[in-house]
Amino acid sequence: MQPHELDLWFTPECQQHYITLLSGRIGLTRRRAECFVRLWAYLSLKQQQAVTQLPPLPISRLQPLAEPVACSHREAAQLFYTGKDQGSDRAAGMMLDQLVTLGLIDKKFDGNRISIRIRAVPELTESPRLSPFPSVQPDAFNPRTDAIPIASLLTHTYGWLVKDAAIAQPKIIKTLRAWAQQYPTGMRVLRRCDNLQPVGMSILFPVASESEANFFRPPAKSFYLTSKAKSDPFQIASLGDMNCTAVFERFWIVDSEYLRRDYLCQFLEDAQATLTQMKQDFPNLCDLYIVVVHPIHLSSLATTLGFQKTGQEASLSAYWMYQAIDRFLALDMKQVLGDLQLEAAR
Repeated sequence: MQPHELDLWFTPECQQHYITLLSGRIGLTRRRAECFVRLWAYLSLKQQQAVTQLPPLPISRLQPLAEPVACSHREAAQLFYTGKDQGSDRAAGMMLDQLVTLGLIDKKFDGNRISIRIRAVPELTESPRLSPFPSVQPDAFNPRTDAIPIASLLTHTYGWLVKDAAIAQPKIIKTLRAWAQQYPTGMRVLRRCDNLQPVGMSILFPVASESEANFFRPPAKSFYLTSKAKSDPFQIASLGDMNCTAVFERFWIVDSEYLRRDYLCQFLEDAQATLTQMKQDFPNLCDLYIVVVHPIHLSSLATTLGFQKTGQEASLSAYWMYQAIDRFLALDMKQVLGDLQLEAAR
Protein backbone atom coordinates (compact mmCIF):
# COMPACT_ATOMS: atom_id res chain seq x y z
CA MET A 1 0.00 0.00 0.00
CA GLN A 2 1.22 3.48 -0.91
CA PRO A 3 0.35 6.59 1.15
CA HIS A 4 -1.86 8.01 -1.62
CA GLU A 5 -3.97 4.83 -1.52
CA LEU A 6 -5.07 5.31 2.10
CA ASP A 7 -8.66 6.25 1.22
CA LEU A 8 -9.14 2.77 -0.27
CA TRP A 9 -8.35 1.12 3.07
CA PHE A 10 -9.73 3.73 5.51
CA THR A 11 -12.63 5.60 3.96
CA PRO A 12 -13.04 9.39 4.10
CA GLU A 13 -16.25 8.83 6.12
CA CYS A 14 -14.31 6.95 8.81
CA GLN A 15 -11.62 9.62 8.77
CA GLN A 16 -14.25 12.32 9.27
CA HIS A 17 -15.67 10.44 12.29
CA TYR A 18 -12.31 10.49 14.06
CA ILE A 19 -11.59 14.10 13.09
CA THR A 20 -14.89 15.12 14.69
CA LEU A 21 -13.98 13.30 17.92
CA LEU A 22 -10.80 15.39 18.13
CA SER A 23 -12.52 18.73 17.55
CA GLY A 24 -12.47 19.83 21.21
CA ARG A 25 -8.70 19.85 21.65
CA ILE A 26 -7.20 23.29 22.15
CA GLY A 27 -4.76 24.11 19.36
CA LEU A 28 -5.69 21.09 17.23
CA THR A 29 -6.92 22.63 14.00
CA ARG A 30 -9.04 20.65 11.57
CA ARG A 31 -6.05 20.39 9.25
CA ARG A 32 -3.81 18.99 11.98
CA ALA A 33 -6.52 16.56 13.09
CA GLU A 34 -6.91 15.37 9.49
CA CYS A 35 -3.17 14.76 9.17
CA PHE A 36 -3.03 12.96 12.51
CA VAL A 37 -5.92 10.63 11.67
CA ARG A 38 -4.47 9.81 8.25
CA LEU A 39 -1.04 9.21 9.79
CA TRP A 40 -2.44 6.86 12.43
CA ALA A 41 -4.44 4.86 9.88
CA TYR A 42 -1.47 4.63 7.49
CA LEU A 43 0.96 3.49 10.18
CA SER A 44 -1.56 0.94 11.45
CA LEU A 45 -1.99 -0.54 7.99
CA LYS A 46 1.73 -0.42 7.30
CA GLN A 47 2.47 -2.25 10.55
CA GLN A 48 -0.17 -4.89 9.77
CA GLN A 49 1.18 -5.36 6.26
CA ALA A 50 4.69 -5.90 7.61
CA VAL A 51 3.51 -8.61 10.01
CA THR A 52 0.93 -10.42 7.86
CA GLN A 53 -0.87 -8.72 5.02
CA LEU A 54 -3.44 -6.03 4.39
CA PRO A 55 -7.00 -6.84 5.49
CA PRO A 56 -9.40 -8.06 2.77
CA LEU A 57 -11.79 -5.16 3.47
CA PRO A 58 -11.29 -1.54 4.47
CA ILE A 59 -10.80 -0.97 8.20
CA SER A 60 -13.28 1.14 10.15
CA ARG A 61 -11.57 1.51 13.54
CA LEU A 62 -8.18 2.78 14.67
CA GLN A 63 -6.34 0.61 17.17
CA PRO A 64 -3.29 1.45 19.33
CA LEU A 65 -0.02 0.52 17.64
CA ALA A 66 2.13 -2.16 19.23
CA GLU A 67 5.38 -0.31 18.49
CA PRO A 68 6.81 2.66 16.56
CA VAL A 69 6.59 2.46 12.77
CA ALA A 70 9.03 3.88 10.24
CA CYS A 71 7.69 6.81 8.23
CA SER A 72 9.78 9.16 6.09
CA HIS A 73 8.98 12.81 5.44
CA ARG A 74 8.34 11.84 1.82
CA GLU A 75 5.72 9.30 2.89
CA ALA A 76 4.14 11.87 5.19
CA ALA A 77 4.01 14.43 2.38
CA GLN A 78 2.25 11.97 0.08
CA LEU A 79 -0.12 11.08 2.90
CA PHE A 80 -0.96 14.64 4.00
CA TYR A 81 -1.24 16.27 0.58
CA THR A 82 -2.98 13.62 -1.53
CA GLY A 83 -5.59 15.39 -3.68
CA LYS A 84 -4.27 18.81 -2.64
CA ASP A 85 -1.52 21.12 -3.75
CA GLN A 86 1.54 18.97 -3.21
CA GLY A 87 3.35 19.94 -0.04
CA SER A 88 7.07 19.55 0.34
CA ASP A 89 8.87 16.99 2.47
CA ARG A 90 9.89 19.89 4.71
CA ALA A 91 6.27 20.98 5.16
CA ALA A 92 5.33 17.43 6.11
CA GLY A 93 8.18 17.36 8.63
CA MET A 94 6.92 20.60 10.18
CA MET A 95 3.44 19.10 10.46
CA LEU A 96 4.91 16.07 12.23
CA ASP A 97 6.71 18.42 14.63
CA GLN A 98 3.41 20.16 15.38
CA LEU A 99 1.79 16.81 16.17
CA VAL A 100 4.71 16.06 18.51
CA THR A 101 4.18 19.39 20.28
CA LEU A 102 0.48 18.65 20.65
CA GLY A 103 1.39 15.41 22.40
CA LEU A 104 -0.21 13.21 19.74
CA ILE A 105 2.89 11.42 18.48
CA ASP A 106 6.49 10.69 19.42
CA LYS A 107 9.07 11.02 16.66
CA LYS A 108 12.59 9.60 16.79
CA PHE A 109 15.47 9.59 14.30
CA ASP A 110 18.18 6.97 14.78
CA GLY A 111 20.48 8.35 12.10
CA ASN A 112 18.98 6.28 9.32
CA ARG A 113 15.23 6.49 9.55
CA ILE A 114 12.38 8.24 11.33
CA SER A 115 10.11 6.18 13.58
CA ILE A 116 6.75 7.42 14.81
CA ARG A 117 4.71 6.22 17.76
CA ILE A 118 1.07 7.19 18.16
CA ARG A 119 0.45 8.32 21.74
CA ALA A 120 -2.70 7.40 23.69
CA VAL A 121 -5.55 9.73 22.75
CA PRO A 122 -8.38 9.53 25.32
CA GLU A 123 -10.96 10.98 22.92
CA LEU A 124 -10.35 8.12 20.48
CA THR A 125 -9.32 5.11 22.53
CA GLU A 126 -11.04 5.40 25.90
CA SER A 127 -14.66 5.42 26.99
CA PRO A 128 -15.39 8.54 29.08
CA ARG A 129 -17.91 6.51 31.07
CA LEU A 130 -15.31 3.89 32.01
CA SER A 131 -12.29 6.21 32.14
CA PRO A 132 -13.46 9.60 33.44
CA PHE A 133 -11.05 12.50 33.45
CA PRO A 134 -9.52 12.94 36.91
CA SER A 135 -10.37 15.96 39.03
CA VAL A 136 -7.71 18.67 39.13
CA GLN A 137 -7.25 21.81 41.16
CA PRO A 138 -4.79 24.73 41.22
CA ASP A 139 -2.28 24.58 44.05
CA ALA A 140 0.95 26.13 45.28
CA PHE A 141 4.15 24.81 43.74
CA ASN A 142 5.96 22.48 46.14
CA PRO A 143 9.69 22.64 45.36
CA ARG A 144 10.31 19.35 47.19
CA THR A 145 7.84 17.24 45.20
CA ASP A 146 6.99 19.17 42.02
CA ALA A 147 10.32 20.34 40.59
CA ILE A 148 11.30 17.07 38.91
CA PRO A 149 7.94 16.23 37.23
CA ILE A 150 7.56 19.83 36.03
CA ALA A 151 11.10 19.79 34.59
CA SER A 152 10.22 16.58 32.72
CA LEU A 153 6.99 18.11 31.39
CA LEU A 154 8.82 21.24 30.25
CA THR A 155 11.60 19.42 28.41
CA HIS A 156 9.11 17.06 26.76
CA THR A 157 6.80 19.84 25.58
CA TYR A 158 9.59 22.11 24.35
CA GLY A 159 11.99 19.34 23.39
CA TRP A 160 12.91 21.03 20.13
CA LEU A 161 14.33 23.96 22.16
CA VAL A 162 16.29 21.69 24.48
CA LYS A 163 19.62 20.64 22.97
CA ASP A 164 20.50 18.20 25.75
CA ALA A 165 17.84 17.13 28.27
CA ALA A 166 20.49 15.61 30.54
CA ILE A 167 21.96 19.11 30.96
CA ALA A 168 18.73 21.11 30.81
CA GLN A 169 16.67 19.21 33.39
CA PRO A 170 19.07 19.63 36.35
CA LYS A 171 19.27 23.35 35.54
CA ILE A 172 15.48 23.65 35.41
CA ILE A 173 15.06 21.79 38.71
CA LYS A 174 17.65 23.94 40.45
CA THR A 175 16.19 27.18 39.04
CA LEU A 176 12.59 26.31 39.97
CA ARG A 177 13.65 25.63 43.55
CA ALA A 178 15.64 28.85 43.69
CA TRP A 179 12.69 30.89 42.40
CA ALA A 180 10.46 29.23 44.99
CA GLN A 181 12.76 30.56 47.71
CA GLN A 182 12.71 34.07 46.25
CA TYR A 183 8.99 34.52 45.52
CA PRO A 184 6.75 31.45 45.88
CA THR A 185 3.48 33.37 45.48
CA GLY A 186 3.69 33.48 41.68
CA MET A 187 4.44 29.77 41.27
CA ARG A 188 1.29 27.69 40.80
CA VAL A 189 0.58 24.19 39.53
CA LEU A 190 -2.46 22.39 38.20
CA ARG A 191 -2.57 19.25 40.33
CA ARG A 192 -4.46 15.97 40.01
CA CYS A 193 -6.60 15.35 43.08
CA ASP A 194 -6.15 11.57 43.08
CA ASN A 195 -2.36 11.16 42.98
CA LEU A 196 -1.30 14.81 43.61
CA GLN A 197 0.86 14.87 40.48
CA PRO A 198 1.28 18.28 38.79
CA VAL A 199 0.01 18.32 35.20
CA GLY A 200 0.57 22.02 34.54
CA MET A 201 2.43 25.02 35.88
CA SER A 202 2.33 28.79 35.80
CA ILE A 203 5.17 31.07 36.91
CA LEU A 204 4.21 34.72 37.31
CA PHE A 205 7.56 36.44 37.82
CA PRO A 206 7.68 40.06 39.15
CA VAL A 207 10.44 41.73 37.15
CA ALA A 208 12.91 44.24 38.57
CA SER A 209 12.69 47.57 36.73
CA GLU A 210 16.28 47.32 35.45
CA SER A 211 15.32 44.14 33.54
CA GLU A 212 12.28 45.57 31.75
CA ALA A 213 14.30 46.54 28.68
CA ASN A 214 14.50 42.81 27.85
CA PHE A 215 10.82 42.86 26.88
CA PHE A 216 11.83 44.89 23.82
CA ARG A 217 14.71 42.66 22.79
CA PRO A 218 14.58 39.38 20.83
CA PRO A 219 12.47 36.82 22.71
CA ALA A 220 15.29 34.27 22.61
CA LYS A 221 16.96 36.37 25.31
CA SER A 222 14.28 35.08 27.69
CA PHE A 223 14.96 31.38 27.02
CA TYR A 224 16.98 30.96 30.18
CA LEU A 225 15.60 27.63 31.40
CA THR A 226 16.07 25.75 28.13
CA SER A 227 19.29 27.46 27.03
CA LYS A 228 22.94 27.17 28.04
CA ALA A 229 22.95 30.73 29.39
CA LYS A 230 24.67 30.92 32.76
CA SER A 231 22.89 34.06 33.97
CA ASP A 232 19.21 34.97 33.90
CA PRO A 233 18.57 38.23 31.98
CA PHE A 234 15.48 38.84 34.13
CA GLN A 235 16.01 39.68 37.78
CA ILE A 236 13.19 39.21 40.25
CA ALA A 237 11.93 42.30 42.05
CA SER A 238 12.37 42.64 45.80
CA LEU A 239 9.20 42.28 47.83
CA GLY A 240 7.42 45.64 48.10
CA ASP A 241 9.42 47.26 45.27
CA MET A 242 7.37 50.29 44.22
CA ASN A 243 9.24 50.47 40.89
CA CYS A 244 8.12 46.99 39.85
CA THR A 245 5.44 47.41 37.17
CA ALA A 246 5.79 44.25 35.04
CA VAL A 247 5.09 40.56 35.45
CA PHE A 248 6.68 38.01 33.13
CA GLU A 249 4.89 34.68 32.69
CA ARG A 250 8.07 32.60 32.59
CA PHE A 251 6.04 29.71 31.31
CA TRP A 252 2.43 28.56 31.34
CA ILE A 253 2.23 24.92 30.48
CA VAL A 254 -0.40 22.19 30.68
CA ASP A 255 0.15 18.55 29.76
CA SER A 256 -1.51 17.96 26.39
CA GLU A 257 -3.76 15.24 27.86
CA TYR A 258 -5.31 17.84 30.19
CA LEU A 259 -6.07 20.55 27.64
CA ARG A 260 -9.77 20.67 28.45
CA ARG A 261 -11.78 23.85 28.69
CA ASP A 262 -12.88 23.22 32.28
CA TYR A 263 -9.30 22.57 33.41
CA LEU A 264 -7.98 25.64 31.57
CA CYS A 265 -10.72 27.76 33.09
CA GLN A 266 -9.72 26.67 36.60
CA PHE A 267 -6.08 27.44 35.93
CA LEU A 268 -6.72 30.85 34.37
CA GLU A 269 -9.04 31.91 37.17
CA ASP A 270 -6.28 30.91 39.57
CA ALA A 271 -3.86 33.12 37.60
CA GLN A 272 -6.26 36.03 38.14
CA ALA A 273 -6.37 35.35 41.88
CA THR A 274 -2.58 35.06 41.99
CA LEU A 275 -2.07 38.38 40.19
CA THR A 276 -4.52 40.05 42.56
CA GLN A 277 -2.45 38.79 45.49
CA MET A 278 0.78 39.90 43.80
CA LYS A 279 -0.59 43.45 43.47
CA GLN A 280 -0.60 43.61 47.27
CA ASP A 281 3.13 42.84 47.27
CA PHE A 282 3.88 45.14 44.30
CA PRO A 283 1.27 47.93 44.28
CA ASN A 284 2.26 49.39 40.90
CA LEU A 285 1.99 46.23 38.80
CA CYS A 286 0.23 46.98 35.52
CA ASP A 287 1.93 45.05 32.65
CA LEU A 288 1.83 41.34 31.84
CA TYR A 289 4.19 39.82 29.24
CA ILE A 290 4.39 36.34 27.72
CA VAL A 291 6.48 34.73 24.98
CA VAL A 292 4.71 32.60 22.40
CA VAL A 293 6.90 30.01 20.71
CA HIS A 294 5.81 28.15 17.58
CA PRO A 295 4.85 25.36 17.36
CA ILE A 296 2.78 25.64 20.54
CA HIS A 297 -0.67 24.38 21.36
CA LEU A 298 -1.98 27.51 23.13
CA SER A 299 -1.13 30.33 20.71
CA SER A 300 -4.80 30.93 19.89
CA LEU A 301 -5.68 31.10 23.58
CA ALA A 302 -3.35 34.05 24.19
CA THR A 303 -5.04 36.07 21.43
CA THR A 304 -8.48 35.22 22.81
CA LEU A 305 -7.37 36.48 26.22
CA GLY A 306 -6.51 39.84 24.68
CA PHE A 307 -2.74 39.60 24.41
CA GLN A 308 -1.18 41.62 21.58
CA LYS A 309 2.07 41.03 19.71
CA THR A 310 4.83 43.51 20.48
CA GLY A 311 7.63 41.99 18.39
CA GLN A 312 8.86 38.89 16.63
CA GLU A 313 12.04 36.91 16.04
CA ALA A 314 11.56 35.30 12.66
CA SER A 315 14.38 32.79 13.01
CA LEU A 316 12.63 31.09 15.91
CA SER A 317 9.03 32.02 15.14
CA ALA A 318 8.88 33.47 18.65
CA TYR A 319 7.28 36.71 19.73
CA TRP A 320 6.42 38.79 22.77
CA MET A 321 2.79 39.41 23.65
CA TYR A 322 1.43 41.98 26.10
CA GLN A 323 -1.76 42.47 28.09
CA ALA A 324 -2.62 45.07 30.74
CA ILE A 325 -3.03 43.32 34.08
CA ASP A 326 -6.20 45.27 34.90
CA ARG A 327 -7.82 44.07 31.68
CA PHE A 328 -6.70 40.49 32.27
CA LEU A 329 -8.22 40.57 35.75
CA ALA A 330 -11.51 41.87 34.34
CA LEU A 331 -11.98 38.85 32.03
CA ASP A 332 -14.78 36.39 32.66
CA MET A 333 -12.80 33.22 31.97
CA LYS A 334 -15.83 30.97 31.58
CA GLN A 335 -17.21 33.27 28.91
CA VAL A 336 -13.84 33.71 27.19
CA LEU A 337 -13.20 29.99 26.93
CA GLY A 338 -16.79 29.32 25.92
CA ASP A 339 -16.30 31.62 22.92
CA LEU A 340 -12.77 30.38 22.14
CA GLN A 341 -12.24 29.72 18.46
CA LEU A 342 -9.48 27.28 17.74
CA GLU A 343 -6.85 28.22 15.19
CA ALA A 344 -8.09 28.31 11.61
CA ALA A 345 -7.19 25.25 9.62
CA ARG A 346 -4.25 25.58 7.31
